[in-house]
Amino acid sequence: MSWRKATLADFLGDNVVYRNLEPMAPGLGGLREVWAAIGLDHYYVPRKTAPEYAQALLHYLHQAQRQRGVRTPLRQVLFIGDTLMNDGTAARNVGRSLRLLGFIGADRLNQPAKVEIQGELMVANRWAALADFLRWVRSNDFPCDEGTALLVDLDKTFLGARGRNDKVIDAARVEAIRRTMRAALGGALDEAAFRAIYDPLNQPEYHPFTEDNQDYLAYITLMVLAAIYPVETFWQDLAAKKLTRMTEFVAHCEARRAEMPPALAATHDQVVRGLAAEDPTPFKDFRRVEYRETVARMDLLPDDAAEAQVLAEEIVLTAEVVSVARYLAGQGVLPFGISDKPDEASLPMPEDAARGYRPLHRTRMKVHGQDIV
Repeated sequence: MSWRKATLADFLGDNVVYRNLEPMAPGLGGLREVWAAIGLDHYYVPRKTAPEYAQALLHYLHQAQRQRGVRTPLRQVLFIGDTLMNDGTAARNVGRSLRLLGFIGADRLNQPAKVEIQGELMVANRWAALADFLRWVRSNDFPCDEGTALLVDLDKTFLGARGRNDKVIDAARVEAIRRTMRAALGGALDEAAFRAIYDPLNQPEYHPFTEDNQDYLAYITLMVLAAIYPVETFWQDLAAKKLTRMTEFVAHCEARRAEMPPALAATHDQVVRGLAAEDPTPFKDFRRVEYRETVARMDLLPDDAAEAQVLAEEIVLTAEVVSVARYLAGQGVLPFGISDKPDEASLPMPEDAARGYRPLHRTRMKVHGQDIV
């Protein structure tokens, strides 16, 4: 088949923020500059579900509105995401300040097609239901004009659509963890042992401990594999609730730092420094590898590659979201992309940029799906 290709920037420009909430568009100012203005008592990066995260987004939206030279103030926001917990909460927090309607989607093709209205959110198990969302927006007399912003989640929404193409994003992250662990462990990695730790910890049951943070999860897995926290003791302590917080795990590892070989100790020290600085991305070496693994899965296959192979091996743009973003921008709506992917996993290091690598939102991808507008 013949593939269309595009970048996120074709629809968003540089109106994008990754996890650190530092806008890519020049002149918008970043969190390090505006943390006091948005109500933080000190500089830190709030989680996506926190009200402070929404306050940062609103600040950037108003800045971007002024920067594009539109005198009309923003009065309403449309939102598109893929998770009811993280994206839905972020959307509702934004909706405390501006009128909002949102869409939470995924492809769950083993279920009958379903669309459900939950307050200001439409929840659907087909990305094609974005057509229903636009009809719902119109039926609510919700303006789609220069006084409106469109907030779009990037990961597993605009690209790597959940239920359709998201496993390729996960595969890039897991391969980055493997590569980083091999480096820290001197080149050896027991795949079965790795999976026996990583896979169960990556489930919601353990989110209270891991905080659903892949940096934490990678570090925990590494230290258990290295027997700094012996595997049997680790699972026993989790089950007995002797281990409930990341800080407790790190303290145990710090007490055994003298047993770590140099590469492992350097990784441990990096994470300790990051946690002390309240950095949500303390395992930066892993995330920099993740960036390269992610980019390597964009527009990888030839133009005549089969659909099934592309969806299994490449990260692609979601045509349904692409068409909505293009349509709304044509009506004067301000598009803005948000991502919980760390900046280190989204932007090239200087040496990568010198080799032609570009930020994720400026990297070309194939487009898959159906245009709905």
